[in-house]
Amino acid sequence: MRILLIEDDTVLGAAVRDQIMADGHSVDWVTRLDAASDATKGAVYDLILLDLMLPDGRGITFLKTLRSHGSVTPVIVLTALDQVSDRIEGLNAGADDYLVKPFDLAELSARIGSVARRYSGNPNPIVVHGPLEIDLAARSVHREGKPVPLTAREWALFEAFLARPGQLLSKAQLEEKIYAFDADVESNTIEVHVSRLRKKLGPQVIDTERGLGYRLGRP
Repeated sequence: MRILLIEDDTVLGAAVRDQIMADGHSVDWVTRLDAASDATKGAVYDLILLDLMLPDGRGITFLKTLRSHGSVTPVIVLTALDQVSDRIEGLNAGADDYLVKPFDLAELSARIGSVARRYSGNPNPIVVHGPLEIDLAARSVHREGKPVPLTAREWALFEAFLARPGQLLSKAQLEEKIYAFDADVESNTIEVHVSRLRKKLGPQVIDTERGLGYRLGRP
């Protein structure tokens, strides 16, 4: 997934960014609402992590504006405001989840996965695809009952296909899903990761439409 992190605390922001990247997602990190607005105009995000108290305004106002413009991008609020009234305000403004600081980074990863599954239309964390059994919550894959270790990038790429079964994804779309906008991406990176997934999960797990892109193979 490509995630937008809006957080002005540099220590917390760096920790959250590193956690997201370790989970295999790409992350764009901004510290102000004006930069966040520019980011959402220039890219399509799968999830937004939003602090409520920013140097140039309140995150709630940003969220309300986002929803008023028709955006359905899931939003998880990250804030030190822990009153029930604050949570109600955030949820009523259109937040999908609410995490109070300080929080455990592993819990953040779990919340991100939960929200992502709800939006992909598959709240069940267990997916069966041919000989593969995929646990979306645990981020694990078994092939014919045997565990298959995937790197963070391999998992992120495979997850992108699982979220859009049957849909053709271009190389550019896949790069956008797993790399931040300022990342240095080699020209054959997607091809290399697809090749590794085929070796680990089976040659038919990903189909190639030459010159167009890739899609999840039929089980």
